[in-house]
Amino acid sequence: MVEKQRIGNSELFASRVALGCWVFAGGPEWGNQKEEDSIATVHAALDLGINLFDTAPAYGGGESERILGLALQGRRDEALIGTKISSSHAHKEGIIASCEESLSLLKTDRIDLIQIHWANHDVPFEETIEALHQLKADGKIRYAGVCNFGVNDMSNYLRKGGEMVSNQLPYSLLSRAIEYTILPECRQRDVSVLPYSPLLQGLLTGKFKTAEDVPTGRSRTRHFSCDQPGVRHSESGCESETFKALSDIENIASEAGYFMSNLAISWLLHQPGIPSVVMGARTPGQVEQNMKSLSQNMKSLSVPLSTEELNRLNLVTDPVKSILGSNPDLWQSEGRYN
Repeated sequence: MVEKQRIGNSELFASRVALGCWVFAGGPEWGNQKEEDSIATVHAALDLGINLFDTAPAYGGGESERILGLALQGRRDEALIGTKISSSHAHKEGIIASCEESLSLLKTDRIDLIQIHWANHDVPFEETIEALHQLKADGKIRYAGVCNFGVNDMSNYLRKGGEMVSNQLPYSLLSRAIEYTILPECRQRDVSVLPYSPLLQGLLTGKFKTAEDVPTGRSRTRHFSCDQPGVRHSESGCESETFKALSDIENIASEAGYFMSNLAISWLLHQPGIPSVVMGARTPGQVEQNMKSLSQNMKSLSVPLSTEELNRLNLVTDPVKSILGSNPDLWQSEGRYN
């Protein structure tokens, strides 16, 4: 039995690795993706004990939800489905309609964890909360959470009666901004953090040695210069610090005898308040690699990091954390987290 942990104060117990399903949508973000490969990936995940599947209407305009729904036919009760409400649907009618559409695409009668994808400050939280309460009373959702909420939004949302069992946020060895204020706030309020981009688009696999090695389209985060094509920020980045940190992480992994990616995931799983890490996969083989972040019998951490190793990993990534500061947004300099 794979180790599972409770999400917030809910009755949802998630596998420590969750399957992120955005890639199933294919398209310009991910390239061609065969439907049969996506279905096989979901089945492989279930067979390995993964039970939390994360998707959203925004992923391919519902394509990710549709494929996940197909894949879970006959195995729905083995899975926890997490999907989202786009910020553009934050008003009551939009939330109800979005949920109904997701239920249809997912071929299910309930969503285990529905999450507000981004806060919409043009719609009162009270209206959003009222719609979610109605969906829960109707049995169409089990629990509600959020994504990308800063401390002020969390406080306001909870004060107005919103349910928040989780906050899905960007978090990795190279994106530690939530440690300044958001992560402590989540821990204090018993709100679980579900990290996304845990390998920062492949940087933490060790496959890229310099900024020049990173393909166009993956070099748009705030780690990279604003001179890179397609960026949405105006910062100089921290390319030298990022690749120095990657080299140091790789050395620590080599000394310990682990894959760099497994070390990065296990570092996350050692952080309090992190029940599950959202990792994308497009083939059964990639799911198996993800699960190597757990032990050979997949019941507990395979990379039992010592306090010294955890401190070393923090130390070598502190320069990147310092330069990027407290803004968790990987893509934009300001404006989306409150």
